[in-house]
Amino acid sequence: MGAGWIVGIALVVSEAFGTYWEIRNTRGPRERAFMTKVAAVCWAYVLCYLLLLIVLPRPYSLFAAIPYAIFLCLGIVYANRTAERIRQEESANQPTDAPRP
Repeated sequence: MGAGWIVGIALVVSEAFGTYWEIRNTRGPRERAFMTKVAAVCWAYVLCYLLLLIVLPRPYSLFAAIPYAIFLCLGIVYANRTAERIRQEESANQPTDAPRP
């Protein structure tokens, strides 16, 4: 087995581990459901891009990296902002521990 395959397998395992911890560290059920959907979409997006790199001829496959990177960055910003909004909404709905007068 070549070094490329070993590195590829190591990257997939580390990304799967990171995905697990990202979902596990959510604070509420809505945030967890959202992050699970985001993880599934992100994995599908990356796998489609990798398939595109294999299928397209060499000069065109390199041009696919530009929209891939742009949409990946926009997706990350969207996911982070939405997760933060969900976190704030869920914390606003939680009862406070302070006694009421």
